[in-house]
Amino acid sequence: MAKRDYYEVLGVQKGATKDDIKKGYRKLAVQYHPDKNPGNKEAEDKFKEATEAYEVLSDDQKRQIYDQYGFAGLEGMGGGGYSNAYNDFQDLFGGFDFDSIFGSFFGGGRSRSREEVRNQGANLRYDMDISFKDAVYGTKTEIQFTHNEVCDSCKGTGGVDGAERKTCPTCQGAGQIRRSAGFFSMTQTCPTCQGEGSTIDNPCRSCGGSGLEKRKRKIQITIPPGIDDGKRITIPKQGDAGRNGGPAGDLYIFMHILPHRKFERSGDDLYCAVPVSIMQAALGAELTISTLDEKKIKIRIPAGIQNGKLLRVRDEGVPIGTTGKKGDLYIKIIVKVPVKLSARSKQLLAEISKLEGENETPELLELSELSN
Repeated sequence: MAKRDYYEVLGVQKGATKDDIKKGYRKLAVQYHPDKNPGNKEAEDKFKEATEAYEVLSDDQKRQIYDQYGFAGLEGMGGGGYSNAYNDFQDLFGGFDFDSIFGSFFGGGRSRSREEVRNQGANLRYDMDISFKDAVYGTKTEIQFTHNEVCDSCKGTGGVDGAERKTCPTCQGAGQIRRSAGFFSMTQTCPTCQGEGSTIDNPCRSCGGSGLEKRKRKIQITIPPGIDDGKRITIPKQGDAGRNGGPAGDLYIFMHILPHRKFERSGDDLYCAVPVSIMQAALGAELTISTLDEKKIKIRIPAGIQNGKLLRVRDEGVPIGTTGKKGDLYIKIIVKVPVKLSARSKQLLAEISKLEGENETPELLELSELSN
């Protein structure tokens, strides 16, 4: 896909000052930052696009080349890239209060250092099948999963007997190095520490120097009543442990609700179907049925009810959060026509048909009547 003009991306004129360019980028970065839009690919792409534009237009040399030669002039410079500008992101926003915007994503009321972000453990996904009934009424259950935990042998340092790691002498703890030659500038992973920012002289034999070990874990989780299919439950700090003392990631549990043989759900309401005989439909009846939670309730079938009609039973649907209220239960009436009749039954029905004067040459119904 063709790139958009960098000035257009940041919403500024070609002759914009550095302050205007910085303001334009800051506005877009706040709106589309990945920590504010987790899992949103469109927002991530817009953030990268804005970051790339800022990385070029904030650099006088690159901007001059871009203004004169366009994108072609930047090829091979190492500029116009997402990673370079992202590394300078906090420099641009120094003193800007991101805690109020991204605090919930950073797990507290303080901003995290680059080292914390780099060493944070991965978030994990767990897909869970639950029954229709458990999704409606909620439940507590146990799950088992595998994640990285801190190595017992080295206590997470990665060194034998817990030996401390040393700041990498090549990158001075940054995890990256920048190489420049004239117009060309490139940021790359530090070859000495492989991006860790630190080194270890004698790696732990149990974890190979990573400071982490794979282990199985069981935890109890609570599924709230009325949860929807595809919803996510977040268990903080139960993802992979962080490297070099970094914070652990989170565990995301995605709910997949299994269908029920007799009930369906729409929002806070439940739906089911009840068969009735021709006589019950014609004369009316009082029936006893079982609800989803196996409670017995009585319903009244009004005389003359038609096939497909819905009866409403209040407060027998899905629990609504913690309000103590519920949705409703809708019962669809299915009038069952008998397939086999005894001779006596046929005789009686024929007499009824004659008494009622049933029309053997009926007129076609208006289409509007079919929905009544």
